[in-house]
Amino acid sequence: MDQLHFFSPVRISRGQGHPVEEIDSVAEAMMFLRKWPTGRRGPVYQCALNCCSAALSGQMSVEEARKAFTGFARITRLLDDDMASPVPSEGKASVHALRR
Repeated sequence: MDQLHFFSPVRISRGQGHPVEEIDSVAEAMMFLRKWPTGRRGPVYQCALNCCSAALSGQMSVEEARKAFTGFARITRLLDDDMASPVPSEGKASVHALRR
């Protein structure tokens, strides 16, 4: 099966003392999701799972699946801090400053 690699990996952090895990393909994201505790599988989990399944079957792009998986990681507070808060570009900062 084709791995369907992400353009950039999703970095998962399970907390201090645990290594950061990089999920770099749809197949790896699916494996991660399948191991997720049944009692914690809510709508965001289901959306990520559905998107990864759709990407594997060619019905959705790999990057759309990556976005859904990243959203799941953010909501569950597993997204590594480096990915959680992107640095705004100067253009965006200037626009924000003008709106004040």
